[in-house]
Amino acid sequence: MSETSDPASGDVGAVITGLWVYPVKSCAGVQVQEAILTETGLEFDRAWMVVDENGSFLTQRELPRMALIQPQLKTRDMVLRAPGMLALHIALDQVQEPVRVTIWDDEVKAYDMGPIAAQWFSDFLGAKVRLVRFDPDEMRASNPQWTGGVEALNQFSDGYPVLVLSEASLAGLNDRLRAGGHAAVCMARFRPNIVIGDAPGASELAPHDEDRLDLLQIGTEQGVVQLKPVKPCPRCPIPNIDPATAQSSPEVGDTLQTYRQDPRLKGAVSFGMNAIVLQGNDHLLRVGQSVTASYNFD
Repeated sequence: MSETSDPASGDVGAVITGLWVYPVKSCAGVQVQEAILTETGLEFDRAWMVVDENGSFLTQRELPRMALIQPQLKTRDMVLRAPGMLALHIALDQVQEPVRVTIWDDEVKAYDMGPIAAQWFSDFLGAKVRLVRFDPDEMRASNPQWTGGVEALNQFSDGYPVLVLSEASLAGLNDRLRAGGHAAVCMARFRPNIVIGDAPGASELAPHDEDRLDLLQIGTEQGVVQLKPVKPCPRCPIPNIDPATAQSSPEVGDTLQTYRQDPRLKGAVSFGMNAIVLQGNDHLLRVGQSVTASYNFD
């Protein structure tokens, strides 16, 4: 199948307008033009994580300066850069001793990335931390209550393989921010994996259409990818953190509170949809590929 062909008819026609990979959980994302889809999400997404001395995961909630750590994925290594630091090179095919680490309620197998990486992160973040890599033999599954019993695997994501967000949803938020006298914010604050936007000749997406879509079908050169949105993404204070400065201010969260309290999450604020991979493991996603879906108002 050509990547420009429609994989199926549906109520909604869109295109992929952005692909983001977050190699180190809670550090800056890497915007890419193409990415391999695996059963745990985009290749290398949340493959590494920063942990404290007890092996518990750390994020921008505790250490906002993590937002300033910029990864770059190369053929054989990942290069990490941060203000005032020499570049740190992490080989993609090497790990050190096995460890066990905790992310939310899960204790999982991982690999420590060694003393040099630990010292680099500790120096920049001002705390004693270590860098670990997810053990590919570990089976960390999404909550089956949300997946309908489908086994959906993750690495160090908060709980689901893929986060989908539309440009229309961000535009709607920015309209409200500007109306309140605040500056517009960028997509990077919300850390999506797949951003969808309007397809030429199709009806425009409405804000939060991703909340109402039953199955996303994406046409790729290898065939049809099927992603199922399963759970609204609850939002913590991280979107308040400016990814360019690591400074936090409350206007994003405060604005979302005025219109995005989600009854599906018992009133918690949501923005974007967590999705699982039903079909298309090892297919290549590209910016510009067509996306079709039907509405689900159940």
